[in-house]
Amino acid sequence: MRQVSGWLAALVMVAAGMVFVPFGLYVWASSGPRPSGAAGAAARPVAEDVAVTGCRIDPASRRVLARVEAVSRTARAGAYVVTVEFRRGGDARGSAAPVTPDQGDDVPVRAQVTVAAGAPGEVGRAEAAGPVWPAGVVPWCGVAGVELSATPTAG
Repeated sequence: MRQVSGWLAALVMVAAGMVFVPFGLYVWASSGPRPSGAAGAAARPVAEDVAVTGCRIDPASRRVLARVEAVSRTARAGAYVVTVEFRRGGDARGSAAPVTPDQGDDVPVRAQVTVAAGAPGEVGRAEAAGPVWPAGVVPWCGVAGVELSATPTAG
């Protein structure tokens, strides 16, 4: 009987380990240090607040226009200065080739736009104008960089 109870105790210990060790590791891994309050707002990158939500060609001017939205999830003072990059439409893998302006064309492939940073949850919108776009080419617009400016003006 003693030999059976030893095997039974070992089996119970292995079963308990299989159940509680993964749970303990999950709790341990998910309880890392998290910023809270003002430290959390400072640690959050401003690039997470900004996205390009639309990319179209203006029929009148043939310029590519990127619609930029900023949703401030924390209280931020100032405005987002967003650099938008314009590329030729991507293929099935999602890669996109940079735009090469025509000879003698000084139009940049990047443009900056300023979006007001409001109260948490407010959406600020702006439109960035890019280069004159070639006919028959699908545009791709994306965020190349974001900075938080101290001036709260929108452009």
